[in-house]
Amino acid sequence: MPEQPDPARSIAAKVSHQLLEIKAISIDTVNLFRYVSGILSPIYVDNRRTISFPAARRLVVDCLVETLKADIQLDHFDIVAGVATGGIPWAAWVADRLELPLVYVRPLPKDRGMKKQVEGILEPGQRAVIIEDLITTGLSSVNAAEAVRSEEGQVEYCLSIFAFQPPLALPRFNEHQLTPYSLTTLPTLLATAQTEGYITADQLKAVELWAGTTLANEA
Repeated sequence: MPEQPDPARSIAAKVSHQLLEIKAISIDTVNLFRYVSGILSPIYVDNRRTISFPAARRLVVDCLVETLKADIQLDHFDIVAGVATGGIPWAAWVADRLELPLVYVRPLPKDRGMKKQVEGILEPGQRAVIIEDLITTGLSSVNAAEAVRSEEGQVEYCLSIFAFQPPLALPRFNEHQLTPYSLTTLPTLLATAQTEGYITADQLKAVELWAGTTLANEA
């Protein structure tokens, strides 16, 4: 069972610690990881792994709910929308905890049946909060927001477990009138990894260089 994080730590540090503890973070500066977007990276964040660890899962859901209450505020949304596929379980757990309706958003409309992109019941005028597992360039987040809006729903906020460099994706979020929040980010993750001995000095330098060049150019 993963070690329980110090309750005095910030949300960002606690979540970073848990991701590292359950080995959801992989770093390889030789055989780079390819993201769905085509980006090649020395670091891979696998939040899907977290769903298999009850203690880590519970911590993340607690932190998502706490952030929704404290930063976004519950009176700013009526329904929880998970981004397929990584955001769906987290959106479901959050919706259950808050006793709110749930929908999920596909990358594209289904090519058969009802041909829906937003699955579940979304009433016109309902205010959704988007739940993501991870934000890299922000494309999937704004795509989900626009899908909800196309169904006459409203969206102002997106909350993710992890974001690589929120300021780099911020212009895209601003363009689509979407405010992003994340439980933790790459700088906090790297600081935690360095403090706890999960990363070497060379690995740290390589990831920071990648974030400041390749990732910055993709935003």
